[in-house]
Amino acid sequence: MVSLLFSPLSIRSVHFRNRLWVSPMCMYSAVDGVVQEWHHTHLTQFASGGAGLINAEATAVVPEGRISPRDVGLWNDEQRDALAPIVRAIHDRGAHAGIQLAHAGRKASTWWPWAAERGSVPDAAGGWQTSAPSAIAFDGFDEPVALDIAGIDRVVEAFAASARRALDAGFDVLEIHGAHGYLLHQFLSPLSNLRDDEYGGSLENRARLLLRVVEAVRETAGAEVPLFVRISATDHAEGGFTPEEAAAVGGWAAQRGADLIDVSSGGLVAHQQISVFPGYQVPLAEAVRQGGRIPVSAVGLITAAAQAEQVLVDGAADAIFAGREWLRDPHFALRAAHELGTEITWPPQYERARPR
Repeated sequence: MVSLLFSPLSIRSVHFRNRLWVSPMCMYSAVDGVVQEWHHTHLTQFASGGAGLINAEATAVVPEGRISPRDVGLWNDEQRDALAPIVRAIHDRGAHAGIQLAHAGRKASTWWPWAAERGSVPDAAGGWQTSAPSAIAFDGFDEPVALDIAGIDRVVEAFAASARRALDAGFDVLEIHGAHGYLLHQFLSPLSNLRDDEYGGSLENRARLLLRVVEAVRETAGAEVPLFVRISATDHAEGGFTPEEAAAVGGWAAQRGADLIDVSSGGLVAHQQISVFPGYQVPLAEAVRQGGRIPVSAVGLITAAAQAEQVLVDGAADAIFAGREWLRDPHFALRAAHELGTEITWPPQYERARPR
């Protein structure tokens, strides 16, 4: 028996061995934006565990775009060269490697999760001035400065330059981070974007920066490289970005070269109200898939093989991104295939542990 979860998927020139993928998960363990040994072990273990795609964590396209001072970056060649061995190791284990390119906007320059402090990092401790579509702070963080047109143009250029470095490092898939309250999401949402120029007001204007980034990254990537866009399909807050708008933006992104929308939600405002339960974001993925007429991935408390399989059987998504379940079990795919009665290739070093 071959399940949908373990059926191959082809996007442009890339042929994924299955549809159970690893979400980008920040490790807050880089030094000056450079990945360390931790990242190598962290990412390659998922390839040994059977993942079809391993998407490296939110990677800042400029220094001021980092969520924290410990974030990975891709604004210089040293960072590129440090990532390349990780990509090779993932390939050696039969999986594909993706990277999520990001700019945190007003949610940048913050302390990492296990730091003693909370909120914005002060200049004296290595913090910096943040930027956003409008000078509106995220609750508890320092106020950002509103980007001018030249600053917006530099953001687009930075995404394209980081995409070039990612490809030179060997990554197979590029993902643009337009979710979780970071810069591109801040432009999309009327709760954080109060501009009165061509980047504010109507949905078309609020989506302009994201779509410019999609176009620039597609031009850099050429015709063969899959391009994903992660979006938050709702802000979970009154007056915010909606699933209907997300579907429209997904369709526009597809017209400009995006191949798949990675559908998440929330993260824009502290007063969001989210009802969290297993698969709580799957209906959002389905709405974007149907309304935007573009392939999507589902994510959000997907922790079991049968659950992931059913999402695909129901036609709600084309692939599954999981996060915490991979942290709990780096061999999630090997286990899931067994539970679904599907035979997949195990690393020969692990064959003696295969359930019989």
